[in-house]
Amino acid sequence: MLNITTFFYRLYHFCLKLLIGVLPQPSPILFKGDGALDHLISDIKANKLNRLLLVTDHQIKCLGLHQDIRTLLADNTISTELYSDVEPNNPIENIEQGLKHYQQTQCQGVICLGGGSVMDCGKLIAARVARPEKTTAQLKGLFKVRRKLPPVYAIPTTAGTGSETTVAAVVFDPIAKQKFAVTDLCLCPRAAVLIPKLTYGLPPPITANTGMDALTHAIEAYISIIGTKFTRQKARDACGLIFANLLPAYQQGDNHQYRENMLLASFYAGEAFTRAHIGYVHAIAHNIGGYYGTAHGLANAVILPKVLRWYGHSAEQKLAQLADHCQIGGDKNTQAAKALAFIQAIEQLNQQMGIPTVLNDLKAEDIPALARKALKEAHPEYPVPKFMDLNSCQEILRSLLVEK
Repeated sequence: MLNITTFFYRLYHFCLKLLIGVLPQPSPILFKGDGALDHLISDIKANKLNRLLLVTDHQIKCLGLHQDIRTLLADNTISTELYSDVEPNNPIENIEQGLKHYQQTQCQGVICLGGGSVMDCGKLIAARVARPEKTTAQLKGLFKVRRKLPPVYAIPTTAGTGSETTVAAVVFDPIAKQKFAVTDLCLCPRAAVLIPKLTYGLPPPITANTGMDALTHAIEAYISIIGTKFTRQKARDACGLIFANLLPAYQQGDNHQYRENMLLASFYAGEAFTRAHIGYVHAIAHNIGGYYGTAHGLANAVILPKVLRWYGHSAEQKLAQLADHCQIGGDKNTQAAKALAFIQAIEQLNQQMGIPTVLNDLKAEDIPALARKALKEAHPEYPVPKFMDLNSCQEILRSLLVEK
């Protein structure tokens, strides 16, 4: 990449870091433990809300996971209007339909019950309530909402996306076959409610994929060049919890402590990357998801070790620090050896959870376009340790192909 280009990218990152240091960084109120739902009800009442849009998906509705919460809210004179049509990857149409339902039923706020797509959909419904004159596509990018949203309460049923704590929401444009992010400080939910029991029934593959999504958030935030003491600490905490709890949660899905720790890890990783941002793993994964509908966490898990190996010396020191924190690498005493051990530990964790090393959906003929779109997404926004050119991106994508 030309030096003049990288100079302007780094100038952008320098300005971004200054902006992060000046702007107030919102965080949701955290309700966890046995009294989490009681605290949620108290907060809703304190805000004088009596009708909320409950956003979820068809699977959660079929499993009835929403019923206890609706009943508890109704017992406290808080009514809920159910919108359960959220699809995987959160297509634009879901947001528009949810907005209509919100307006027609005269709701006053949003409760999101589900995984990342549900929480992103709920946040963007609230954004469209605040910005009815703009389309979802017109909110793409940084600071396009700039309005106070109706209260959003996030109850995650997976431990991975961190959307319950972030200032961003990802949406899928099926016409362009592309995902994009809407990012604004006002998108941070008012409160996050962590209820481990809601994650007991997660199938092992979803536990694995969402957990690796959280790990990717934490690692990309940690190696970001605009990270702060706060983001590095949150990323370390998340990595430590994930390496200690993800495989056991995958193996023992109804263990309360493992599930609670993974919810906390996802929350901490969200706090880290919403400030320090993400990198090439997400840029590539977003576009693969846009092309093929590949689960985001799965794509991240497969891509993560390959991109970390590509970073080489530029990320070595920070990966070695994470290895020390997570007690990975044993008696290895060089920075390079510790960093490599950390990457190998990720690969081993993937293998233990049945995550492949390649992506079955990926087609060789799509690689040039995918690489261009990934780099367009990443540059200049993502504060990566070193810059990737088109050839390097295509090479990484080719390493994800199934051998024939």
